[in-house]
Amino acid sequence: MTILTPLPTRLSPLHTLETPLEVSIVIPCLNEAETLEAVLRKANRAIAQHHLNAEIIVADNGSNDGSQDIATSLGAKVVEVPIRGYGAALQAGIEEAQGAYIIMGDADDSYDFGEIYPFIVQLRGGVDLVMGCRLPQGGGQVMPGAMPWLHRWIGNPILSGLGRLFFGSPITDFHCGLRAFSRNWYARQDIRSTGMEFASEMVMKATLHAARITEIPITLHKDGRSRPPHLRTWRDGWRHLRFMLLYSPRWLFLIPGIMAFTVGLIFTITLTLMPLHIFSITLDTNTLLLSCMMMLMGFNLLTFSIFSKTFAILNGFLPSDRLTEIFWKKFSLELGLIIGSILCVFGTLLIGYAVWTWAQLGFGPLPYPDSQKMVIPGTTFFILGIETTFSSFLLSLFLIPQKNEKKMTTI
Repeated sequence: MTILTPLPTRLSPLHTLETPLEVSIVIPCLNEAETLEAVLRKANRAIAQHHLNAEIIVADNGSNDGSQDIATSLGAKVVEVPIRGYGAALQAGIEEAQGAYIIMGDADDSYDFGEIYPFIVQLRGGVDLVMGCRLPQGGGQVMPGAMPWLHRWIGNPILSGLGRLFFGSPITDFHCGLRAFSRNWYARQDIRSTGMEFASEMVMKATLHAARITEIPITLHKDGRSRPPHLRTWRDGWRHLRFMLLYSPRWLFLIPGIMAFTVGLIFTITLTLMPLHIFSITLDTNTLLLSCMMMLMGFNLLTFSIFSKTFAILNGFLPSDRLTEIFWKKFSLELGLIIGSILCVFGTLLIGYAVWTWAQLGFGPLPYPDSQKMVIPGTTFFILGIETTFSSFLLSLFLIPQKNEKKMTTI
């Protein structure tokens, strides 16, 4: 049986009523008895070595292996978190923290808490968020066996790359679990994720709100546990990707919508006027039908983009931006109704011309494909007009002023 030696009183916690606490180290924990002692001793050595006014908080997520007793014996404060989840544990631990600066990291001994001082130096210099970087391209190091091949060479680089693309993040290692931040800054972010997405949401909101961010190269060690990690490659990878897409209406809806609508419109106009010959291939009425469907799909994606961005801004998920502000300065329900009416009239004229042609033929068989080149675009533009009209009503409904709600405009 391992005997835990309590730390001297002077290492636990080092603040007094007269001296405000500077640093809180928050460690989420779920059955980490194998490694927790080593992690806490490294953290306490760093506190003593650098004379930090600090505390250690272990946010326990329902351990049944004695992790709580280990934490208490080594001078840490244990916070019981009944809601399961990585993010839920961290949120509860951070809420209990008293330090001006928060350092978070895992309890599996893959991060060396003895190396936290450079993070504190950056925070003292005014940085809002200090990220560790495990990847060699950012100066970090991954020890043999510390990260699965799939995570190191595929999952992490792809997800980090998408984070930089979607949000303009300067971070090389988007998902590094060792990071530090100002408690005041964190309180303004309204981070809501209770699962693994907590880490992603923090970086995304830091980037979107123009926080001061920096990275520090670190070494990722092989964790000391004999059991498999809590992380599940495909499940958690998809959860991170899904979350990033939901936080980026521009890449999820707007850009695909613009591309689909533009391509569809170009082919619709061209094929309405004449067949298109590409080498030995002739594109005509059937392709016209597909291009009109692409226009409708693109338009729906564009409206989804507007709806989702409006919802996200009104509910505090995303900050407003210049493009959105310009749109809402120009938009009104009446303008939407006018545009919808014009599209409906244009579509009706095309359909009316086809009906007139049909009447000229005694309502007999219509010439193919000429008749379809009026009916298909006419129906498409009429549907676009109807969708524009009702979408304008829905957007206006979103913007009805409500008590304690952030308002972008009035109707």
